[in-house]
Parts: sequence; structure tokens; C-alpha cells
Amino acid sequence: MIDWQAYLWSLLAILVLGLLFWLVSLSKRDVSVVDSAWSLLFLSGFAAYIAASPAPGTRTVLIATLVTVWALRLSAYITWRNWGEGEDRRYRAMRAKHQPGFAVKSLYLVFGLQGLLAWVIALPLVVAVAGTRPLGLLDVAGIAVWALGMIFETVADLQLARFKANPENHGRVMDQGLWRYSRHPNYFGECCIWWGFYLIALAAGGWWTLLSPVLMTFLLLRVSGVTLLERDIGERRPAYREYVQRTSAFLPRPPRQPSGLLSRPGAQS
Repeated sequence: MIDWQAYLWSLLAILVLGLLFWLVSLSKRDVSVVDSAWSLLFLSGFAAYIAASPAPGTRTVLIATLVTVWALRLSAYITWRNWGEGEDRRYRAMRAKHQPGFAVKSLYLVFGLQGLLAWVIALPLVVAVAGTRPLGLLDVAGIAVWALGMIFETVADLQLARFKANPENHGRVMDQGLWRYSRHPNYFGECCIWWGFYLIALAAGGWWTLLSPVLMTFLLLRVSGVTLLERDIGERRPAYREYVQRTSAFLPRPPRQPSGLLSRPGAQS
């Protein structure tokens, strides 16, 4: 059974880490650092729960390993990707919208909000650790789905980084590798990771934590992920409209022939 006192300690750890990253954002005048902090919020909250829980369950080592690998890889990649790039245009738009005083407002609009979301979404992690049922087939299924997601996310990130590093690809639409089958294979991978965590929590008796993967999927599809990134990309990069017509937005599948357009590899923008 979940230790609610320990769960509250995990919230405190998440908020403290969010506060530290907020202070960094003030010195850099760049709230994009919250993207590097996102996965670490989960890791800090999870670590605090383990430290405060008097009797961690049978899945402690399993969940700790999966969460640590996911969190450190994602944070390291985002930090490397954003290094020296300045504030992301999404946050620049938010900064302009919430002036004056965005520096203070960002504490709750950006860092506080993401901290609370991380605390809620992390429920399967703490429930899995609190459970005492023996490991079974659902745990194996959860590990397999998590591994699929981790592979998808990691490979997609590496492929995109390699594509962008080639000067010959400047201005082109990335439609190679996993990106040929999904416009956002990294988000698909992230989604699988959280459904994998849920299956492990389900094995521990936490069926009611379904809110977590559903909320994460919704965020990836409708809020901070696919919808937000593609809101105006067709206007900024006309060739992306053709890419949209032939490529699935999320679930990987073979590309389709765009109606009224001649499909061609390596579409440029």
C-alpha cells in the first residue's frame, strides 16, 4: 500500500528541485532549463519516496533502475541539445504573453506546474514500489513495453541529432529512419515508457494509477507535444505539409501516398 506521508515528501523534493532550476533560469534568463529538469523531477521525487518509505516493496530495484536510466538519459540529451541555443521559442512566446513580471510568474506557471504534473504522473512508480506482490508476467510485459519505448526514444533522438549535424540537411525535413514512419517517434517512445511503468504498477495492484499514462499521452499529443510543435510549422516550412500528408503523427506505420502530390524522398523545406 502506498505510504502517503512518503508521497508528500516526494512532492517536497520535486518542488525543491524545481525551485533550484528556477533560480538557474533567472541567472540565465532562460526558462528552457525546465526541459532538462523535467525527468529529474521524477527521479528526485522517487528517491525521496524511497528514502521516506519504511518498507519498500519487491519492485524497488526494478523501478529504481528503469526510472534512473530513463531520467538521466533524457535530461542529458535535452541539456546537450539545448546547450548554447538560447530560450526556446515556446517559452519566449510565454514570456511575452505574461509580462510584466514573467521572471516571478515562471516560478508557478512553468516550474511549479511541471512539478505538480510530475508528482501526479509519478504515481505508478511509487505504487509499484509500495506493492508486495511477487513479480509476474505483467512485470515482464511492463519491462518489454518500457524497453520498446526507450529504444524508440533513444534511436529517434540520435537519428535527429545526426541529421541536424550534417550541413547538407539544413532546411530539409527529417523523414529518415524512424522519422519515416512517425513524425514524432521520440514522443511515441516516451508514451510507451509510461505505459510500461503502468503495467508494472498494475502488477503490484495499482490499477487505479491509469490516470498517469493517460495524462502523459494527452500531454504528448495535445498539449506540450505534437499539437504545440506543429501549430505553425506548416507555415514556416511548407514542405512539412507534404510530410504531414504521408506520415503518421504518432503511431509508427508505413508512409502513405499523399493525395494530389507526388511522393518523393528527402522532402525539403
